[in-house]
Amino acid sequence: MKRPKLKKASKRMTCHKRYKIQKKVREHHRKLRKEAKKRGHKKSRKDLGVPNSAPFKEALLREAELRKQRLEELKQQQKLDRQKEQEKKRKLDTNSAVEPSNMEPVKEEFGQCNTKNKAKAGKQNPKKLYCQELKKVIEASDVVLEVLDARDPLGCRCPQVEEAIVQGGQKKLVLVLNKSDLVPKENLENWLNYLKKELPTVVFKASTNLKDKQKITKIKRKAGPFKSEVCIGKEGLWKLLRGFREMLGKAIQVGVIGFPNVGKSSIINSLKQERICNVGVSMGLTRSMQVVPLDKQITIIDGPSFIVSPLNSPTALALRSPASIEVLKPMEAASAILSQADARQVVLKFTVPDFKNSLEFFTLLAQRRGLHQKGGGPNVEGAAKLLWSEWTGGSLGYYCHPPASWTLSPHFNERTVADMMWGFNLEELGKNNAHSIQAIRGPRLASCILFQSSGLTNGIIEEKDIPEELPKQKERKQETEDYEDMDTDQESVDEEASAKSSGVSPARETWEVLPEESQRDVQSARCYYVLDGMTEEEDDAYDFSIDYV
Repeated sequence: MKRPKLKKASKRMTCHKRYKIQKKVREHHRKLRKEAKKRGHKKSRKDLGVPNSAPFKEALLREAELRKQRLEELKQQQKLDRQKEQEKKRKLDTNSAVEPSNMEPVKEEFGQCNTKNKAKAGKQNPKKLYCQELKKVIEASDVVLEVLDARDPLGCRCPQVEEAIVQGGQKKLVLVLNKSDLVPKENLENWLNYLKKELPTVVFKASTNLKDKQKITKIKRKAGPFKSEVCIGKEGLWKLLRGFREMLGKAIQVGVIGFPNVGKSSIINSLKQERICNVGVSMGLTRSMQVVPLDKQITIIDGPSFIVSPLNSPTALALRSPASIEVLKPMEAASAILSQADARQVVLKFTVPDFKNSLEFFTLLAQRRGLHQKGGGPNVEGAAKLLWSEWTGGSLGYYCHPPASWTLSPHFNERTVADMMWGFNLEELGKNNAHSIQAIRGPRLASCILFQSSGLTNGIIEEKDIPEELPKQKERKQETEDYEDMDTDQESVDEEASAKSSGVSPARETWEVLPEESQRDVQSARCYYVLDGMTEEEDDAYDFSIDYV
């Protein structure tokens, strides 16, 4: 009987009932032992191995070991084959879900592109493939949505890509301010007023807790603080696209582009209301073009991220490039981010004492978060990686002030701005943005960190501008890409559950993704520091007459 004031019913029972259950269990076990005795079931004997007196014992053991290795390799190969077959089935399911009436020519065109790109993936530099896919997305789109992180909108704009869209002909460019719930409302309104003078701008907050279409989990997990089911700005973006389609009088294709980790795939999933595109904490999950039909007249195209130019500032490389940790090392990348942030607000946010330099801050943060090395000292590199992952993730609130005076971008002119505005109902867009800002529950100004933006981030859109990689880097990247291709779907679904069950934070996961070369460099630097610190007196201080136990 469930008691009225308690949440759960009591598990207490009478002694008579408990003893009765125990008696039934004993009788059941006795019955099973009797049946096993009748069948003549015997315990399996333990393998004693090869006796020492047997001839060629070493050869026999070696053959047994080789046989065991072959069986393990065969099992691993079968597992990989099963994963590939599952991926093919998933792709067939997604393709069958597309309506064949209007999507047949689009599917044929992009299907051929995907097969060609997969065949070339092993030979070409992946960055060059990203450039090719990005160009195809821009060429195939009538409207291009450039997704910006509301915490640093100016740093998420790429002048080279915007110039290519303007030169592409009759294409519309729309800015989407995503992650708008991580900045104060006043700052969001200031950025909206600044950006809408140049291009149509939509305030958006993507839903990050959508169910996967193919994988339905029975266990209901509680969403974390950064997992939100509410999508804000969806109606405004829908009305904007539908109005433009009605004005053109034909079906349109909408491309979604932007720098890594700004939420491009999350916006598509929010518009579709299901998890179709892969999303995750790690940067650069989307590698090829993916066509998603929103309705019979509007098709949305997801593409890879922009390639960041190595000529940018260290802060821009640390925030916008997935390979920034490989190039800059974690200490340098996190130090570059920390140098642009308000030190007083960083102290309050991370609850650490005042610090004089970045090394002291990472030491205090490691002690605060319990990040220790083998000997007990603070793990400074781990703390730097933690700061980098939180800053580029979707949970930390920080903001940038827009420029004091508005000036037209150098790759735009007044005629271009007028062409971009034409065809959209800007009055209705302004009302929808005002309604979205009211609906957003943004953080207070005092609880956010003031960050100094580094301005527009230069990108690479031409394949010839991409620097060639060393052969070792190519081999390492190829190995990681092959592994990620097999486990992308599994990681996207089980990422949150594994992080919670094992107690490993997203920062620790990204710390494991570090290349082996950087880890070797850190270890060698430590060894050199220890050896260099030993003087000749300390080296000769050992007394051979004393027996150390």
